[in-house]
Amino acid sequence: MNYPHSHARSLREPAAFWAEQAASVAWYRTPTQALVERPDGTHQWFPDGELNSCYLALDHQIEQGRGEQDALIYDSPVTGRKARYSFRQLRDEVARLAGALRDLGVGKGDGVIIYMPMVPEAAMAMLACARIGAVHSVVFGGFAPHELAVRIDDARPKLLLTASCGLEFERVIEYKPLVDKALEQAGHQPEHVLVLQRPQARAAMREGRDLDWQATVADASPADPVPVASGDPLYIMYTSGTTGKPKGIVRENGGHAVALLFAMRHVYGMQPGEIWWGISDVGWVVGHSLIVYGPLMNGCTTVFYEGKPIRTPDAGAYWRVVEEYGVNALFCAPTAMRAIRKEDPQGELLRRYDQRSLKQLFLAGEKLDSSTHQWLEALTGKPVHDHWWQTETGWPVTAPCTGMEDFAARAGSSNRAVPGYDVQVLDDEGKPLGPNQQGAIVIALPLPPGCAQTLWNNHERYLDAYLRTYPGYYHTGDGGYLDDEGFVYIMGRTDDVINVSGHRLSTGEMEDLVARHPAVAECAVIGVHDELKGQVPLGLVVLKDGAGIAADRLQSELVATVREQIGALACFQKVAVVKRLPKTRSGKILRAVLRKIADGEAYSVPPTIDDPAILDEIAEVLRAFKVPAGMSSVAR
Repeated sequence: MNYPHSHARSLREPAAFWAEQAASVAWYRTPTQALVERPDGTHQWFPDGELNSCYLALDHQIEQGRGEQDALIYDSPVTGRKARYSFRQLRDEVARLAGALRDLGVGKGDGVIIYMPMVPEAAMAMLACARIGAVHSVVFGGFAPHELAVRIDDARPKLLLTASCGLEFERVIEYKPLVDKALEQAGHQPEHVLVLQRPQARAAMREGRDLDWQATVADASPADPVPVASGDPLYIMYTSGTTGKPKGIVRENGGHAVALLFAMRHVYGMQPGEIWWGISDVGWVVGHSLIVYGPLMNGCTTVFYEGKPIRTPDAGAYWRVVEEYGVNALFCAPTAMRAIRKEDPQGELLRRYDQRSLKQLFLAGEKLDSSTHQWLEALTGKPVHDHWWQTETGWPVTAPCTGMEDFAARAGSSNRAVPGYDVQVLDDEGKPLGPNQQGAIVIALPLPPGCAQTLWNNHERYLDAYLRTYPGYYHTGDGGYLDDEGFVYIMGRTDDVINVSGHRLSTGEMEDLVARHPAVAECAVIGVHDELKGQVPLGLVVLKDGAGIAADRLQSELVATVREQIGALACFQKVAVVKRLPKTRSGKILRAVLRKIADGEAYSVPPTIDDPAILDEIAEVLRAFKVPAGMSSVAR
């Protein structure tokens, strides 16, 4: 395929273009119609098609002669365990687990929550749900009980699957007590909890509700794939919302399959039989698209890694995996490479391993800084590609389409729009902006296949969040600009969602927790630049008169609260006490200005500010606070 021609045609004739791509999918019932548009701006791809996503990932690959090819390679440096599953072996394991779910009363359309570490059984659980038409929702194992409880109440699962523990560096994190606490908080109760016992920690079981994974699966008969409609949900993926309540992104089966096959072949340039390594967690959209469904549907071997870029055992961990399994291409967040660079700046550990199998590296999830980009490309001698997408889209919006002819890549940019995406920039009034003018990044409708068209049980919220701000466009929530040649530059979020090590988190939710402290009169939580993590949250608080609490004690209590309610992955560690916060005359806190001050960026004094002098006070506090470099102490 030729990139310029394909992109132009995908916008000019979207239905015809995607109908041709849909021919790559092994449908049970081939769709006769590609696109139906609805009055509210949403649309349905391949409405009369029928398929099964698990069948595409496993059974169909066996039928194509790949039964003995490795489907999944498990590598766990935190436990020392390694395992390989052929497509046939993985199909058999998944079919038995699907049979066990069926025996427990889970059927087509039922919900299942998966709260697991990066073990093969997590992928099996996802595929088993897909096999019988159940709707899975994977919750990242690092989330606190409160966050898990919120998702349980929203998804209302019939079954919850978990493990006795997860592992991080030399620390064992027991999952079952977290699950038990979440279920105590949740209004909805799943009928059963299926528990995978790991040798590092044995979970206590509640009689009548909790079931042993191995024993339950051993007694089950394998289940065959169940045909589902193209528009039936495959999974729910919760992402941070500006209200603090997570949004349940719904991924449909048909468009998802078409989009991922297109992405694996034409964006990432992967061929069946090649080795792909998506470095993430199944709790995130990358884990769904680029660890489980995408690679397997494309006939690739996927590497399933339970470890970190450093300290498992060192900063050569990634390069060891590339050599050991002959990885052809990998995906990770820039945070991971910054961590490796910090530990091994000269690449001494990399040079211990043979990287000849590696063709290219893809980075996304947060902004790729030019320093890391240049370092990684020089060190590996391989092309390093930045690209951009969202949980909502499920696959890349902008990227160098390395599997196409005449593609182009540009350092510093997230590159050009992928076929199917009409990326534009609008001003505050919704008027198009010209090249190099910064504004709101939007995508003209219709969105291509694979993109979410609704939120779980809350379609109005979907319309409000994504389609009503700029009628006729999908509002990404990111700001930036396009250059003269159509290369896209993402400059950051336009709402209160920050990106911490590739994890999207709501500062609004953190603010709500900080504001509950009895000593806090008012507060603001902003994202500030961090060399390693991209962004980290910083709390600015105004104390109540006579509060009489020491700054270090306040910080300790607020950090503990956020950790308890959101989780350690929020990286909320620093609180600055200030006399007052900058506001407009109408009382709105000027968070955008605060972010610029914290990051040392130039800013204009808003004409609506109540008292301009307060900005100098804030800047002085943040300088004493060593923001953005260091953030080592609390300052009054």
